Amino acid sequence: MKISYNWLKWYISECQKPNELVNVFNYHICEVEGMEKIGEADNSDTVFDLNILPNRAHDLLSHQGIARELASLLNIKFIDSTSKYKIPDSKPTNLKIEVKSDKCRRYMGRIIRNVKVGPSPEWEVIHLKSIGQRSINNIVDATNIVMYDCGEPCHAFDLDKLAGTALLVRDAKEGEKIITLDDKEVKLKESDMVIADEKNVLAIAGVKGGKMAEVNQDTKNILLEVANFNPISVRKTSKNAGFFTDSSKRFENDISPELTSYSMLELSALILEMCPNAEFEEIVDTYPQKQKKETLVFSVERISKILGLKISKNEVEDILKRYNFSYKEDKGIFEIIVPPMRLDLEIEEDIAEEVGRIIGYDKLKPKIPEINFKPKTNGTFSKIVWARNKLLAEGYSEVMTYVFRDRGEVEVLASASDKKFLRTNLSDGLKESLKLNQLEAPLLDEEQIKIFEIGAIFLKDREEIRIAYNEKEKMIEISLNKFVSEKLSPEEHGYISAEKFLMLAPSRSQGSSEETFHSQIFKPWSVFPFIVRDMAVWVPDTVESNLVYKVIKENAGDLLVRNPKLFDEFKKENKTSYAFRLVFQSYDKTLTDDEVNDIMLKISHKIKENSSWEIR
Repeated sequence: MKISYNWLKWYISECQKPNELVNVFNYHICEVEGMEKIGEADNSDTVFDLNILPNRAHDLLSHQGIARELASLLNIKFIDSTSKYKIPDSKPTNLKIEVKSDKCRRYMGRIIRNVKVGPSPEWEVIHLKSIGQRSINNIVDATNIVMYDCGEPCHAFDLDKLAGTALLVRDAKEGEKIITLDDKEVKLKESDMVIADEKNVLAIAGVKGGKMAEVNQDTKNILLEVANFNPISVRKTSKNAGFFTDSSKRFENDISPELTSYSMLELSALILEMCPNAEFEEIVDTYPQKQKKETLVFSVERISKILGLKISKNEVEDILKRYNFSYKEDKGIFEIIVPPMRLDLEIEEDIAEEVGRIIGYDKLKPKIPEINFKPKTNGTFSKIVWARNKLLAEGYSEVMTYVFRDRGEVEVLASASDKKFLRTNLSDGLKESLKLNQLEAPLLDEEQIKIFEIGAIFLKDREEIRIAYNEKEKMIEISLNKFVSEKLSPEEHGYISAEKFLMLAPSRSQGSSEETFHSQIFKPWSVFPFIVRDMAVWVPDTVESNLVYKVIKENAGDLLVRNPKLFDEFKKENKTSYAFRLVFQSYDKTLTDDEVNDIMLKISHKIKENSSWEIR
């Protein structure tokens, strides 16, 4: 939103200099995205580009809105120009306005006859130019000045181009079309709202006017429109039609219907100033959905707690007076009448934000709350950690199996046909996992698969944490509490607390090699199957197995994913037989027998180079 400094001074002549206002905006109202000095010497001006956030777009997308905010914030005088607007006695009118859409909250119309359309006064052209708008003619410019001045979009129709003197505010018919002021054809939907006469669509309500009743040099009589439309409706219509106008921007952020009366007064006064011989007819005001008077109750104590800053009753009263709030106070409890334009004030937290913004958030000093940082240890979790580390230290690996099964006591809704129940034990899943791991034993380089699971099982009357683990093919499943009780040493029974479980947890590296758990670097596994080959070699009994291992390892290539494992050794006469197991796997594809046979052949040739070695 572009705001002219000279325009602001219409209403706040005691305003600070532009450079000083930047900090006021940034710290108390909104972000200044840019500031530009335009013109020269006596005609110079400063234009602020303000980033008005949606919570204040209903009252700050206008010069008057910004001026009122600055006047209250800086505690300076706001010059209200309402008393200066003098309209001659209005004549009776035959204008009829019929509102047939509940999305129109208020509609005001006024016929003005004997207007003279021409260039706008210099001041009007300068004001519009300062905020990047071009002058069109005095009537259209007057509607734009009002919108940018007080925030209410207005429109003027050429009365003589209308079919009759009746306006209809209605929902569009599906497929109905309109040619807009910029000569674009728009196909309307039933959800759109339009302004129409007896025959034609004149405007897309809240978004854009139509070509049909455009004001031009030949216009003699006009019909002014000042209305208030449902913000959601305008937003949807604007998006559907592909128009994002200054008018739709204001309506979609919601505007108070009470602003309509002032806007009609200001617009009428501007036209009278430019067309002194104009004849004004009475205003027709249709206001089916009147804005309710809202009150808000809050306490000084609560505001202080929300902000984290001690606020006094006097400070709150000072703010309410500066912002012209009507209020009652009793022992620190305030009840205010929310001004019609302040649609953002709904709950106590909104007032807290208002007070903090006005006082200045820089006054809020960071203070770390007093918190007891001693952690509370969850007894069940501590036991799980202890049990897990105990089993890991004994060489077990943890697995996690499906909670959902094809049978059980507790059924779930909307699940797969073979996963309709919650498990009643851990053993079934652990057996399946054991079988799969046994298939992968060569790849895992494990002589014996030892796995365990800690998890919940679900019975009709309870949920229980259990531990399941295997001893070869045998499955053992017991409750967590029983496992801990059996595994704890006798001296620990009876006095161990939940907090001590973590301290007593066995080390993960207990009984392992020098490489600790934390020093291992994860390497992704291949999704392709592996191939196992065994190779036995006769060597003189003076040859150690590590020499044979080295030859195999050096010639097996990159497809060897596990170091050759010596799984058999025996002596006969003066020779020793070493048998190694080799596991091959690719990260890119499924290996073929021919590819692995080629590798084995290469290893065989290398072994045979030593005349005293022989492949069995």
